[in-house]
Amino acid sequence: MTAQLVRINGLYTDFYELSMAQGYFYAGKQQERAVFDYFFRTNPFQGGFLVFAGLADFLAQLQTFTFDAEAIAYLGKLGMKPEFLQYLSNFHFNGRILAVREGELVFPNEPIVRIEANLIEAQLIETLLLNILNFQSLIATKAFRVKLAANGKSFSDFGLRRSHGLGGLQASRAAIIGGASSTSNVQAGFLYDLPVSGTMAHSWVQSFESELTAFRSYAKINPKSSILLVDTYDTLRSGVPNAILVAKEMALLGEKLVGIRLDSGDLAYLSKKARKMLDKEGLNEVRIFVSNQLNEHVIKSLEDQGAPIDGFGIGTELVTGKPDASLDGVYKLCESDGKPSMKISENIEKNTLPGKKMLWRFFDEEGNIYRDGILLEKEDPSDCIWLYHPTQPDKRSEVCGLRKEQLLQPVYDKGALLVPMPSAMECHQYLNWRANQLPEEHKRFIMPHLFKVGISAAVLEMRNNLVAKYKRSYES
Repeated sequence: MTAQLVRINGLYTDFYELSMAQGYFYAGKQQERAVFDYFFRTNPFQGGFLVFAGLADFLAQLQTFTFDAEAIAYLGKLGMKPEFLQYLSNFHFNGRILAVREGELVFPNEPIVRIEANLIEAQLIETLLLNILNFQSLIATKAFRVKLAANGKSFSDFGLRRSHGLGGLQASRAAIIGGASSTSNVQAGFLYDLPVSGTMAHSWVQSFESELTAFRSYAKINPKSSILLVDTYDTLRSGVPNAILVAKEMALLGEKLVGIRLDSGDLAYLSKKARKMLDKEGLNEVRIFVSNQLNEHVIKSLEDQGAPIDGFGIGTELVTGKPDASLDGVYKLCESDGKPSMKISENIEKNTLPGKKMLWRFFDEEGNIYRDGILLEKEDPSDCIWLYHPTQPDKRSEVCGLRKEQLLQPVYDKGALLVPMPSAMECHQYLNWRANQLPEEHKRFIMPHLFKVGISAAVLEMRNNLVAKYKRSYES
């Protein structure tokens, strides 16, 4: 299911995009063809990969990226010229888009989305694309890191109240793609058909005359799904003993207490004590859930300490992508009017790759992901023998004869989807499958091994020739 969070229009952009688009219009460039690449430069969280997410939302919003009468009137007040406003009144994105799959593991500096359109169309959608893909990819990556730390135990997204406004809706979708088993976010559950879960807050316990009465009442109303929050007053002397009493009362009625939740204190210590107390009373099936400012590092520590925890609720750090404020995804022109184009920087790492390119993945003999290769669109990957380091071309990897897979695939053309968009859960299933192909050294949290992305000899030659051409133009 693909849904629109808020109905947006062509105003969902930065003003400089409109300013350039108007300039292109009056310069006679409105029919000039352009190709843009979307890529990112650095893995978030000092990790070894990125989980690509947000494509379905981007394509859904793209279909309403138009300018109605109210938008046109507003742009007129901002000084846009009448002829250009008339052009915008009929604007629809009619270009072509290629992308990797949502849930794909991708790496720095490789093109993961390619936009082919006239120059104005391609320019105007830049902010929309970056806004959605950067954010959802960041959150999906954070969620998958949590899943790796949790060793197969479930975790839920609890973050709506701490998220950045309506971004919390997309954050919940991205969290499911990354591995969350459910979300507390009901609106996101409705929009995206996500599993929704939730229990109680401390206010429930505080609203009753006693903790025991609060637990009994909740269990009576929710006999099939009760998880009792046991740290409102005193976890080990009040909360857990009262939960044990209610669990035994439920058993007499043929029901079972699902679990207890710890939301404060030393979670490793308290979970171990609570587990012993529950097991002593024969309540081995009552599970222990924890929350309270969790992240992948805290969860890994709890696992390393052998804390008997069955599941986690994660809020702030998941939906805000803490400690990374954003993903450094960029959108760069690589072909203009049929000619390759590139940005040249004093910092060679920021030189972009020219031309219309294809992204290929190469696998070793055991079926593990070995290298990603950036080739020109018309190159036959079977003819590719070496992949060269983008900034240190004396370093290279041989890929001749390796099994390969084309990662960029057409997904949108002339206003229509070319393939059905998978659900968030289906994206996660794909991510799991792909992650099993990625060697463990790229998934570790401490100094992960750098995954190597290379370019073909043809891309290297095109880049070097363009750099030399530009230098001749200003040195002569």
